[in-house]
Amino acid sequence: MESKKETIVIRYGGNAMTDPAIRGLILDNIAEVHATGHTVILVHGGGPYINKLLDSQHIESEFIAGHRKTTTEAVKFIEMALTGEVNPELVRALQSRGVNAVGLSGKDGELIVAEKKYHQASKEQIDIGWVGDVVKVNPEILETLIGSDYVPVITCMASDEEGNAYNINGDMVAGHIAGAVKADRYIVMTDIDGLLADITKPESLISALSSAEVAALMGKVIKGGMIPKIDSCLIAIANGAVEARIINGTKPDLLVDLVVRGSQVGTKISK
Repeated sequence: MESKKETIVIRYGGNAMTDPAIRGLILDNIAEVHATGHTVILVHGGGPYINKLLDSQHIESEFIAGHRKTTTEAVKFIEMALTGEVNPELVRALQSRGVNAVGLSGKDGELIVAEKKYHQASKEQIDIGWVGDVVKVNPEILETLIGSDYVPVITCMASDEEGNAYNINGDMVAGHIAGAVKADRYIVMTDIDGLLADITKPESLISALSSAEVAALMGKVIKGGMIPKIDSCLIAIANGAVEARIINGTKPDLLVDLVVRGSQVGTKISK
């Protein structure tokens, strides 16, 4: 029996992006998933590329609660790294694997409407510059592209209604995109096997959680860099995605194992 053709949104980053050997294998897997008839949307960041470009311009990076404080000077170079280097590299790499890929940022076709984000520290509101939150996703451009069998490759820059450019957390962009297109699967690639009950014990993988069960684990089991990834999964589910899953992007074949072969890998989060 032929497997159901799914709409799959992939959040791609971390070591899976920066290690050339792993990157090549991940892109091979994405091409294979697409070749089996599934619809694929790829959302990426590019922290190491941004760091390199900002360093070359002698612009210091300051992080506040995980968000890069983004000055007027820095935002130009962040956009240059994401839309001028990382995005076209990924598009070219997918094209070379027989995938019709189209590079986009949140600005294109008003795909994402942003607003300025402030960091709330106890009673103080801290200005972190040109960092944005997603206000709205207009999925029409994505629906047009995927309807013609293109793979959208999306980077996490967007504009507000006045046209100001914002740098947005890639996890948040991906979660909102997955919800807006009602993805069958939202897949987050990270550097570990999924959510672990004990970070020192790989065998403590939590294989499945409901959205309701997540709250009790926040700040205890779910800490640090896992928080925005879990938050993005909850955003996706709340806005219409069927399921979210966190998998190890440093093990590239897991993507095909999951989607094509039906293996149960990583941590599944559902309503």
